[in-house]
Amino acid sequence: MILANATIYTADPVRPFGVAMAVRGGRVLHVGTYDSVKEFRGKHTYERNLSGNVVLPGFIDSHVHLIDGGLQLARVPLRGVKSKDVFISRVKEAVRDKHPGQWVRGGGWNNDFWGGDFPVAAWLDDISPDNPVWLTRMDGHMGVANSLAIKIAGIDKNTNDPVGGTIVRTTEREPNGLLVDAAMKLVLDVIPDVSLTERREALLRASRHALMRGVTTVVDVGSYFPGMSEKQPWQDFSDIYQWAQSMGKMMIRVCLFFPLPTWSRVCDLIHEKGRLLSEWIHVGGVKAFLDGSLGSSSALFYESYKDDLGSFGLQLIDMDVLLNATLESDKSGLQVAIHAIGDKANDMLLDMLDEVVNLNGMRDRRFRIEHAQHLAPSAAKRFGEHNTIASVQPDHLLDDADSAGKKIGVERAERSSYLFRSLLAGGTHLAFGSDWPVYINPLQAIKTVMSRKPPGWEVPWISTECLPLDDSLKAHTISAAHACFLDPVLGSLSEGKYADFVVLPSTSWKEFADDIPGHVLATYVNGKQAYP
Repeated sequence: MILANATIYTADPVRPFGVAMAVRGGRVLHVGTYDSVKEFRGKHTYERNLSGNVVLPGFIDSHVHLIDGGLQLARVPLRGVKSKDVFISRVKEAVRDKHPGQWVRGGGWNNDFWGGDFPVAAWLDDISPDNPVWLTRMDGHMGVANSLAIKIAGIDKNTNDPVGGTIVRTTEREPNGLLVDAAMKLVLDVIPDVSLTERREALLRASRHALMRGVTTVVDVGSYFPGMSEKQPWQDFSDIYQWAQSMGKMMIRVCLFFPLPTWSRVCDLIHEKGRLLSEWIHVGGVKAFLDGSLGSSSALFYESYKDDLGSFGLQLIDMDVLLNATLESDKSGLQVAIHAIGDKANDMLLDMLDEVVNLNGMRDRRFRIEHAQHLAPSAAKRFGEHNTIASVQPDHLLDDADSAGKKIGVERAERSSYLFRSLLAGGTHLAFGSDWPVYINPLQAIKTVMSRKPPGWEVPWISTECLPLDDSLKAHTISAAHACFLDPVLGSLSEGKYADFVVLPSTSWKEFADDIPGHVLATYVNGKQAYP
């Protein structure tokens, strides 16, 4: 295939732009002028004239929970809900379609969108007397259950908070329906397992949705959250990903991360089959959690929350346990990714990494900090010291810009939040992701980091941290590929790499740069059109 008369951005510094591209056998043959490409034309070559349309490398989403994203697409949609009444009506509508006793599940709600009040069981009890309900917050670190679900889970005023979690209570110490981090497991353990068929359908549904957004590769950190079983990501690997691979149903490429406590099993898998299990499935490494999230007041900070004085957040794992598991994983050559949102949590990880390097020596480890959302003044520079990857989610900025000041104070929020430009200046690699099922739309993310203007805002939130277009694009393409060791085969439209790319409605680079579109026209994987 030859693409002609295009505006091709390659993300390759050797040849940043071209007007034509030749593809054969799913790989890029050449990008350049039309004259330099047409020599690859054969008897059966298909040629497409793009009339100037912008072409980009396929987007890489550096942090998703892919199967959960696919499941959420078929559940109660609560993202963007801006009032208590709409929240309740969405759940009420879902209850109508259920038989008595069936669970109602959903997610994506953000209490900051309706003034800050958290939903509680009392919101749900009248509309769901015969159906247990479980609805997760947009960040995945908090959920609300109705009273029936709380009863089924055996939670009452005498139930102790689990380590790394909180049962939110009334003034009479009765559970009010909200569960934070590890406490969510109390309800999740009593929800019937999603069937294998449903999870397989969720992978296919999620893959189609990703392709619609221009995403051709994802880093899947799995169905693994604080307090949850480590078994599910492994079951998904064997029962879903390997099934899809064997049946020829994989549509996007995945880089899989498994729970840190199972690091030896990951080593065994790599020893037996290698890291590249196929052109579709790559074994990435291991992941753990150090703290929670800002919205659920469980991100770990040096200073107290402004709206919850005396609370500094939650530390979800003992540092000696985390250090020992990281040392062993790192010594075995695994890539390690650890969730940290609060400024203290990020510093604790950077300190730990110093110790890992001191004990295990220098190597190209590409240690990942997932989120790196709030940083102490010196932290951004420290990321570059050991080439630490900052795996960040730009669109979380849209959710937090209004609420961060209320949670931790305006001055703290503005000096510490989403410091993308400072991180780049400190020498780190940025890798953009969505944390889907929160939301997935790379074009929106790129627009966000360039403007940092949430809906309704006239001025940027922390304007000094806005990124230019080129850096923003690279963080969703070649830098994201580097962040998971896939840069030799992905991330840029370079000779020999997979021909994964998107076609945009913009018909010139100026048009694209001036007005980032909200959608893609087409997505190609292995040089074949995968969407629409």
